[in-house]
Amino acid sequence: MATIEKFEDVLAWQKGRELTQNIYRHSRRGEFAKDFALRDQMRRAAISITSNIAEGFERGGNKEFIQFLSHSKGSCGEVRSQLYVALDESYLTDDEFTELYELCLEIGRLLDGFTNYLQRTEIKGRKFMNR
Repeated sequence: MATIEKFEDVLAWQKGRELTQNIYRHSRRGEFAKDFALRDQMRRAAISITSNIAEGFERGGNKEFIQFLSHSKGSCGEVRSQLYVALDESYLTDDEFTELYELCLEIGRLLDGFTNYLQRTEIKGRKFMNR
């Protein structure tokens, strides 16, 4: 596994950023842009994915980081559920839905893998390195 020195190095964060960009792009057009409740909630949930990865990383300890990765994964599930609403309301085409849904699944897998790694490693986080 490559060395991760900052949260921007975490692949799940990178993919979450891509998802957020796509959610913003799709939600600013047509009727989707006018559905303030769904639009804003989807945007907040997508932002929460990357924000929780960043916050957990900056805490410096694996136990806290794992907790924040769990929050991030929950937000990923929230976006997946909201994608169905966007599809059902015809805010997204089938292809757009599939692309975004698959990206959410990929992020979830990355978060699971990273969480499993952190649970198994002897390294307990940056804040414990000098002790």
